[in-house]
Amino acid sequence: MSELNYLEKLLDGAEVEWKSLGEVVDLQRGKRLVRSQLETSGKYAVYQNSMTPLGYYHECNVAAKSTFIICAGAAGEIGYSEDEFWAADDVHFAITPENINGKFLYHFLLTQKNKIAGQVRRASIPRLSKPVLEKLKFPIPCPDNPEKSLAIQSEIVRILDTFTALTAELTAELTAELSMRKKQYNYYRDQLLSFDDVEVEWKPLGDIGEVRMCKRILKSQTTSEGDIPFYKIGTFGKKPDAFISRSLFNEFKERYSYPNAGEVLISASGTIGRAVIFDGKESYFQDSNIVWIENDEKIILNKYLYYFYQIAKWGVSEGGTIQRLYNENLRKLEIPVPFSGNPEKSLAEQARIVRILDKFDTLTNSITEGLPLEIELRQKQYEYYRDMLFSFPKPEVAEA
Repeated sequence: MSELNYLEKLLDGAEVEWKSLGEVVDLQRGKRLVRSQLETSGKYAVYQNSMTPLGYYHECNVAAKSTFIICAGAAGEIGYSEDEFWAADDVHFAITPENINGKFLYHFLLTQKNKIAGQVRRASIPRLSKPVLEKLKFPIPCPDNPEKSLAIQSEIVRILDTFTALTAELTAELTAELSMRKKQYNYYRDQLLSFDDVEVEWKPLGDIGEVRMCKRILKSQTTSEGDIPFYKIGTFGKKPDAFISRSLFNEFKERYSYPNAGEVLISASGTIGRAVIFDGKESYFQDSNIVWIENDEKIILNKYLYYFYQIAKWGVSEGGTIQRLYNENLRKLEIPVPFSGNPEKSLAEQARIVRILDKFDTLTNSITEGLPLEIELRQKQYEYYRDMLFSFPKPEVAEA
């Protein structure tokens, strides 16, 4: 049976009346609370300008099972609460009559989200006016038979809630699996790098290689777009927001220190010790904040360093407002070198450890990367059936 035939069967020949939302539901604006009235925990959540509660309050002004719309800040966001809550003055909430299922209204408004977003006034604070919402055309199946109408609405809600619940259940399962794999990975990493049963010598990093960093780049030498990504401490390991010219990159790469592919870059401020393996792609890095050990892989494998950095106890200097990992601290950091008197055996043991941890890392990343993709697919599936179930026939006469 096709999706369209299912909707037709659900309607069973019943008509659908389209009315302005303002004719059907009573849209009320919430009441302002000042921050001093809020509590960090409590019985009733307070919604103001986002879907995240601003705080809590000892009273509520909206009934349970109500739909609400943010009208300032995250204007156009649509929410539904199974529990009573407090709507502040940047929230509109819907009081529905007996012939309208509140959750049916919620799912319908989600189909209108793009249309609503197009009516948000973009100013210093985005705003959405009440008349915009009241003008939306809202479908009422079988308007002359309230009992049948509610039955149709409830069936649509049941189907869509099922998709939502399945998505939530899958997300919880994958999140739990990810947590378990991370714990498993951390356990084996710590065990492998403890060397309880292996001959090991602890050597300072300064004996293994030199601390290097790129040449200083001035703010005036960067642009918001350009040839070569320039990573600062705030964008390290993420998406760059600054670039330098190719000519400057070629000059500095030729004249000053530059990492080799596979070497491990380390954050020396901010999140101390965050490690990223350099992939060799053309890019440049903020001096003193992003450093690396110019390492001889005949002694220590870069990937072995990478895994050790994850458990390293960094000697951090706290002389100023921002913690820093200075070069001298980095040189003094001791790293375990297995079978240090036998380079061939040492590298073989390091490679064995890396192979094991690579497998755990791959297993963990497969869920880390797959989780948002799976959630996105489930969300698209929900949206497809939601839009299909709300594709009620409309009057052929053009609206004024």
